[in-house]
Order: sequence, then C-alpha cells, then structure tokens
Amino acid sequence: MPARNWKKEIQPLIKKYKGKKHPLEYANFYELMVAVVLSAQDSDRHINQLTPAFFAALPDMKALAKADIETLHNLIGSVRNFGNKTKWLMAIAAHVKDNNNIPTTMENLTALPGIGRKSASVILREMGKPAEGIIVDLHVVRVAPRLGLARGTDPKKLEKQLMESIDPKDWGEVGMAISFLGREICRPTNPMCGECVMNRVCEYHLNVIK
Repeated sequence: MPARNWKKEIQPLIKKYKGKKHPLEYANFYELMVAVVLSAQDSDRHINQLTPAFFAALPDMKALAKADIETLHNLIGSVRNFGNKTKWLMAIAAHVKDNNNIPTTMENLTALPGIGRKSASVILREMGKPAEGIIVDLHVVRVAPRLGLARGTDPKKLEKQLMESIDPKDWGEVGMAISFLGREICRPTNPMCGECVMNRVCEYHLNVIK
C-alpha cells in the first residue's frame, strides 16, 4: 500500500470533531484537572456520575488542599486506583494551592503526580492552549493502527508516530478526533465503516472489510 499523506488525509476527521468538548464534564479548569486525574483507567461516564458530589464538597483547589484522606476516600472510593488518586490529588493541591496557579504547559503539568502526557494533552486542549503532543487514549491505541496511521500498542511510541505524520497545527485536535471516532463509529467489534469519514483511506476497511 502506498504511503499516505496523513497531513491531508486526516482533515475530514479533524473537521468532523474539531472543538468538540471532551466527554468529561467540568465547569472550570480545576474541575477539569480533577476529572482527568480520576478518569485514568476508569470510564468518563463513571467519573461524571461522582464528580458533582466531589465538587460540591471541594469546590476549588484551596478546598482540596485542606481535605484529608478520609474525606477523599468517601468521595472517590468507587474509582479505580482511588488510593493512589487520593495521594495524587492531595499532592497536586498542596503544590498548586489555587485555581489560578494551574499549569498551562506540558512540562509543568507532567511534573505533577498522576498526570502523564495523555492527561496533560487533554487538559491543554480543553484549556485552548497550544498542543505539545497528541492525546493517545485507549480508543486511539486501537483506532490509529486500524486506520494505518501508526503501528503497535505502546502509547508513547504511537504518539511519536502520530506527531511525525500529522501537521503540528492539528496536534491539538487529532487525538481527540480519533478518540471520538473510536467511541462512536470505529467500535472494537462491528465498526460502522459505511458511516466513517475515513473509510476511503482506512487500512482495516480496505483490507479486512471490503
């Protein structure tokens, strides 16, 4: 199969989902950061169910900085890996202290406990800040190789391949666009290829489905 110009071929997908808000529900960047940390290895739907009570009890970074372990365990005890996430949130709040101090760069976000490159990229995108990487979540890990955009299953290696294939001006949108495609159309089983804006260039569609 000839090498594709993914800078160009990815444009219909970016256009379809450009600017679409992340499925995590939040009202400000404090809520965004907390929701992103909680959502690691858990579902956005589950996090959205419990964050209203969390934010009612701990409405900002100052309140979170004063919270104790027991309070947090009561609020997020049903979240996967809640013990570590409690420690991470308390450490973040102790360091950041105030909503106005939330970092706005990849380097400063990933310096905080519980925030890797994917989480930082989600936060930067939702803040409207310049992208310094590409969001690679579980959906992107599945869909990017299916499309033929990248190879393998290691998120760091996939992100590197995507950054090499996609124009930097599109980094902020492409990961989330692939993620939305995976959530809505390119499902693990029975993908809806006929409805997909990428079916003309998708390796999986061309080689497996057709």
